[in-house]
Amino acid sequence: MIPPQLARVPFLALGMLCLLLAVWGGLVRLGLEVPSAPVLAFHHGPLMVSGFLGTVIGLERAVALKRAWTYAVPLLSGLGALALVAGLPERAGAALIVLASLGLVGIFTVIVRIQPALHSVIMGVGAGCWLVGNVLWLFGQPVHLVVHWWGAYLVLTIAGERLELSRLLDPPPSAKAAFQAFVGVYLGGVALTGAFPDAGARIAGAGMLLVTFWLFVNDIARRTIRGTGLTRFTAVCLLSGYVWLGVSGFLLLASGHVPAGPVYDAALHALFLGFVFAMIFGHAPIIFPAVLGLPFFFRPAFYAHLAVLHASLALRVAGDLSAWNDGRAWGGALNGLAILLFIASTVYAILRPPSLQSGG
Repeated sequence: MIPPQLARVPFLALGMLCLLLAVWGGLVRLGLEVPSAPVLAFHHGPLMVSGFLGTVIGLERAVALKRAWTYAVPLLSGLGALALVAGLPERAGAALIVLASLGLVGIFTVIVRIQPALHSVIMGVGAGCWLVGNVLWLFGQPVHLVVHWWGAYLVLTIAGERLELSRLLDPPPSAKAAFQAFVGVYLGGVALTGAFPDAGARIAGAGMLLVTFWLFVNDIARRTIRGTGLTRFTAVCLLSGYVWLGVSGFLLLASGHVPAGPVYDAALHALFLGFVFAMIFGHAPIIFPAVLGLPFFFRPAFYAHLAVLHASLALRVAGDLSAWNDGRAWGGALNGLAILLFIASTVYAILRPPSLQSGG
């Protein structure tokens, strides 16, 4: 019989393949001198949000719930993303991704029944946002509108996880009430983007700023950053990621809805790269061992890919907001480098224990 940890490897590999294809498509969109792949450039967003993040998050939930049917979520999400770039009709890939997001809602329905806590409900609502966005996309809504729902999926998933850990600080009931109110503002804005794109985007941006404020005040990372090793690294990732969530919220609040262009690029990548990938960098050393059943060895070198991520994104956003095309292009190229460094560092940390590197 194949060990459960080994059986999970193909799902993780599927997600990582989608990540690499998404990075390739992003580089093509920037006009960089890489092998042309128009289909990857066109589906850059779905490859990243559903192909990579949907697959990895779905796999994490399936491992936690320990029920065989839940593995359909990462399988459908990954295969749906690959269908988009394999020459099949877009609706075929979108339909598979809709089924994946419906499955994730089903997972959280079970989780909420087992553990009816606020953080579980928030993450379940996030899964619902992914489903709504995917259904809208399946029926022809443009990505520049759907992306707000995809963003809410990730913001609420991460915020729900951080709310769960904030209990270690024993926040007062007023803090939980504020969290619900701030999330309500954010979701209200996202829901309005369909009928009133500009007003909805501004309200969503205000909600993102409020959620950012709550996270800075209540996240346990404010204390764990005083620690050492992996504990401190994770805290640095979290707190630095919250800065980018605030930047994205500010840009949406200030500019409203823009369907394309430099501000659109800056706002989206501040959220999906600066915020989401900082969270991934911080949580990967915890999640990967749980999924694969392998030890993970932290190294100070991990700060390298985090530093490249933030520096390159700052360059990209500065290029976007100042019409400096070279800065935007270089920033985008280095964004890709940060992700590749992260993958390489993670694989190395799993396969090469410190004792082996030192010859011990």
